[in-house]
Amino acid sequence: MPLLVEGRRVQLPQSATDLVRAHPLLEERARLLRGQSVQQVGPQGLLYVQQRELAVTSPKDGSISILGSDDATTCHIVVLRHTGNGATCLTHCDGSDTKAEVPLIMNSIKSFSDHAQCGRLEVHLVGGFSDDRQLSQKLTHQLLSEFDRQDDDIHLMTLCVTAVNVKTAEIYRASFQDRGPEEELRAARALTGGPNLSTSPLAEPPHFVEHIRKTFMFLKKYPSPTNTLFPGNKALLYKKNEDGLWEKVPSPRSSK
Repeated sequence: MPLLVEGRRVQLPQSATDLVRAHPLLEERARLLRGQSVQQVGPQGLLYVQQRELAVTSPKDGSISILGSDDATTCHIVVLRHTGNGATCLTHCDGSDTKAEVPLIMNSIKSFSDHAQCGRLEVHLVGGFSDDRQLSQKLTHQLLSEFDRQDDDIHLMTLCVTAVNVKTAEIYRASFQDRGPEEELRAARALTGGPNLSTSPLAEPPHFVEHIRKTFMFLKKYPSPTNTLFPGNKALLYKKNEDGLWEKVPSPRSSK
């Protein structure tokens, strides 16, 4: 089924600029979003999503009420929400494997057992800039094309860099105080899984260099994290408490 805007199928291929111009409501939403002041988001209820990560939750989650991400230069932040049950997925895509990522986003929403029959799927696609190599433009086209190939109707609602409040479905600009848990470990996984530290180093924010420095210090301290941080090849499990702090959960014992 097609990707839709205001009930009409998106005509692809076309640039994001042409798409917005063809749908004044998209242009107005983007203008309003860009004009918002940045909200400071504290740790309570927040789950921060790094590059190449995906998170999904719903209003029934007592610990997580906000999914957030930022620093999307050539990257894009994608939010997919089902209006019936409120299940919401946020991912930070860098174009490394868009064809595989979009089905993962779709399946993460459908994985909720109480998937509602009523309601619809709405997607918010934000981030990127007009870089000389047109990496952002390419990623925009890839994402739009892949969503257009999915079996379900998907309604394109928004095109900017945001956080999403999954309790109220509000999209807004934000700055994040909490990026845990295991920020350096998660960053190391992303940075060592691709050919570049950044596709647009001159456009990165000032704190990006410090972020990279901490990540390399982490890799220097743990050159073989599989052996040192994951004894017995067990996953690291965390739970957010009422104060917004991450608590480590003991890994389940393997059955003999």
